[in-house]
Amino acid sequence: MILKEYQKRTVAKVRSFVVELAKWRAEDEEARRHNPNWGSDWVQRAWDGTAIGRRYHPRQNGLGEHLPAFCLKIPTGGGKTLLATRVIDLVNAHFRQSRRGLVLWIVPTTQIYNQTLNALKDRDHPYRQQLDLSSGQRTRIFEKTTAFGPRDVAENLCVLVLMLPSANRKTKDTLRMFRDSGGFDRFFPPDDDPTAHAKMLEEHPNLDTFEQTAGFWGRYIKTSLGNTVRVLRPLLILDEGHKAYSANAKKTLEGFNPCMIVELSATPAKSANVLVEILGRELNAEEMIKLDLHILNKAGGDWRGTLLESVEHREALEAAARLHEAESGTYIRPICVIQVERTGKQQRKPGYIHTDDVRQYLLQHPGIAPEHIAIKTSSKDELKEVDDVGGLLSRDCPIRFIITKQALQEGWDCPFAYVLTILTNPMSQTGITQLVGRILRQPYASKTGVALLDESYVFCFSRRGNELLKEVRKGFGLEGLQGLEGRVVSDDDPFLPPEKLTTRQRARYRTAARDLVLPAFMIRDVDGWRLVHYEADILSRVRWDDIDLSALDDLKLSERGDGDVVLVTNVAGDASISGHQVVASGDAGTAETPVDADSGNGSDPVDYFFAASHLLDLVPNPWQGRALARRTFKALLDRYSAERVAANHVFVLEELRRRIERERDRLSREVFHDLLGSGRMRFLVVAEDLKFNRLPDEIEVPKAKRANREDGSPYQGNLFDMTTEDDLNQFENKVATYLDQQARLFFWYRNRSRKDYYVQGWKPRRIYADFIVTLREDQPGGGDGFRRVFVVETKGVHLKESEDTEYKRSVFDICGEHARKTDWAEFVPAMRSKVVRFEVVDEDEWQARLNGMLFREGGR
Repeated sequence: MILKEYQKRTVAKVRSFVVELAKWRAEDEEARRHNPNWGSDWVQRAWDGTAIGRRYHPRQNGLGEHLPAFCLKIPTGGGKTLLATRVIDLVNAHFRQSRRGLVLWIVPTTQIYNQTLNALKDRDHPYRQQLDLSSGQRTRIFEKTTAFGPRDVAENLCVLVLMLPSANRKTKDTLRMFRDSGGFDRFFPPDDDPTAHAKMLEEHPNLDTFEQTAGFWGRYIKTSLGNTVRVLRPLLILDEGHKAYSANAKKTLEGFNPCMIVELSATPAKSANVLVEILGRELNAEEMIKLDLHILNKAGGDWRGTLLESVEHREALEAAARLHEAESGTYIRPICVIQVERTGKQQRKPGYIHTDDVRQYLLQHPGIAPEHIAIKTSSKDELKEVDDVGGLLSRDCPIRFIITKQALQEGWDCPFAYVLTILTNPMSQTGITQLVGRILRQPYASKTGVALLDESYVFCFSRRGNELLKEVRKGFGLEGLQGLEGRVVSDDDPFLPPEKLTTRQRARYRTAARDLVLPAFMIRDVDGWRLVHYEADILSRVRWDDIDLSALDDLKLSERGDGDVVLVTNVAGDASISGHQVVASGDAGTAETPVDADSGNGSDPVDYFFAASHLLDLVPNPWQGRALARRTFKALLDRYSAERVAANHVFVLEELRRRIERERDRLSREVFHDLLGSGRMRFLVVAEDLKFNRLPDEIEVPKAKRANREDGSPYQGNLFDMTTEDDLNQFENKVATYLDQQARLFFWYRNRSRKDYYVQGWKPRRIYADFIVTLREDQPGGGDGFRRVFVVETKGVHLKESEDTEYKRSVFDICGEHARKTDWAEFVPAMRSKVVRFEVVDEDEWQARLNGMLFREGGR
């Protein structure tokens, strides 16, 4: 699955952090080998080098060791689970340096548990495919009732899915996973070997035993699942991590002796270590969520009228979906989620809306069959039946209505859910805020281009309009979608096209703005000049044979290879655990020795096609990727044994990946400069309307709160009548306010990402600047037009030294250099007298930089 830009940024940040963790941990271990007192807080040092400006709250595991713990703050609909599977790969490759071992995946509710478990077990699901890619097709998914042994962990990536209540025990012997069980005895010494028990307890003193103090025969370790997890030192994935911050929950989770805790949450706890924070508007820009969200509030009548309107609207959505499928082949079956007040058989009383009341009413509607309706409550779950036909997204699933009370309040995931119908008592305050997120996820994480199918709908009855809006907007906050509350709008008629506001250029700027044409990198083609495209014009010219992989020649491979624990064969031929390295008895080592399918003799310890699949997002041609992987591993096989290379397979692959990315960008940069130097590519202003190099005459904005200056007064120098609060973050609002107050300003425009002006450099991602700023003649108040144009990219202080920022600076420097040439505007006479500059403005010096722009002599 191709990641969105914010997901790529998240993965890159996590990769940087776990690499720093591995580096500082190694230094700490080396220091302690010389002197136990020379160690340091290696987690804090890694955090300080990665999460600049963010506070770290230290944690320890049950053994008293430093415990890396971080949180990914991702809004609802942002793909937290997909990112978690990528994080597992990164942690295994860089930190644990093993494709094997145990992952403990903890979820808060039954709904999320079933959803996660089914996805991870489905070999065709993207989550499972990512895990299989990470493990080399050696993935096993366990529940707490599943018995497994040392060989399973030695040979596979094992994911144990648990519910938080199962892990959050209150007393030692109340829960099954902490009780003695014959299913896990192979992980522990034999009962007649007290010395081995004592040695394991010395290494893992927090294991549960039968004797609390050493008796005549000593303390014997319980062969429980809980103890097994503790010994295996798992990577812990904590879904909805904010739910696990009670003292008891934290103690229990840390008591599993995890090597690392990764939290996923839209609304992290205050003491969470937030490594990555994704904003709701980033999801919206990537077309991941259905916005606007439209609310229809039925002021009078009874609940049946509200339900009827929602039924008819769902039918209109299905008609639009069928037409869309005929044109595009994309299947969507809109679902209406209906919230009621009562569910149980004994709860059906006059004055309360019951599930059976709603079902009975729906069945009276023409075209609604019994199989179209499912009830999901704490006591009745008819959604289980759809698993046999492939789930709610399957074409074979008939469900169009889901009736619930609170069972779907959090974590339920169905992108086909478009309509939420609230039939609870108008005085009730429960449910709405938690149910909002259930209808926001966009099918296939992509807009359809059909207005009805790209937005979401809430139907209520007899509620106060302002209070209802506040409730739903509060729900946005609970889903991590702060900043998008303005995209919640109240409609009088949901069947009308989604209402937006059209804002136009202010009359005083319109004539001058018409002449503003921005430059772009253009390449000479048979029919003249055309826009540069990364894949066709840059990446296609990269000479992959010129990639320098010599830096990998000195790569040092671990003597013991990948792994975390040692499996030592006992007298009975099974295995027990000690130390820090995976070693299986018998033929278990074959799991770490994949065979190259085309090697013929089967002696090659590396699967080069697996390696190539791991590089596809960098090297599109799998044969080229395979050749690069073969080149690297062959060089290592000349220095190390096949067993040692195979044991370090993941580590080498990640180092190869990092090197290829750097080399690809280096060679792409050379291609870029060669094209510029030869004149084949130029930075030009062209007369042709490219739809992005001219400012729009008008734009549609959602019904949302107007953005104003910091002092609350309206913007005066904005090119358009209005900009919404959703379009400006706090730093950008400061910049816009400052610009708006300057006498030399002609106008400023908030350049929209993915819609307006961009610059294509030598990396894949286009650069969308934040502001287009125009200045009058050098004398304040001079003239009615503009003389200078600034393309401005703003960067928060935490991004100042980032690789992405440095890349943008480099590209903007080139743009500025070529914009100074006399012929850059030769095709557009109106631009020949203009000065165009490109600036990256950092948050910690933004005012000084803007002063330099505004007051430098002659605009140079």
